[in-house]
Amino acid sequence: MKIKKVTNAPEFFKVVDSCQGRVELLTGEGDRLNLKSKLCQYLSMSQIFSRSEELHLEIVASEEKDLQKLYKYFSQYE
Repeated sequence: MKIKKVTNAPEFFKVVDSCQGRVELLTGEGDRLNLKSKLCQYLSMSQIFSRSEELHLEIVASEEKDLQKLYKYFSQYE
């Protein structure tokens, strides 16, 4: 799922932490960050929250129900 912007970091990471499977952030540079890791959450904040509009970020979840949680989170901010 491609993402454009996350405005509430604590709420977003709360949703990520509630996921059962693996949740990764794919950056435009080809990096894969495990968003279940607190260190990667910290590192990813600069990519997610301070990025320019040209960058393309994508969230990948290994479990379908986790993907549905993430869709629900992002749909409330569209």
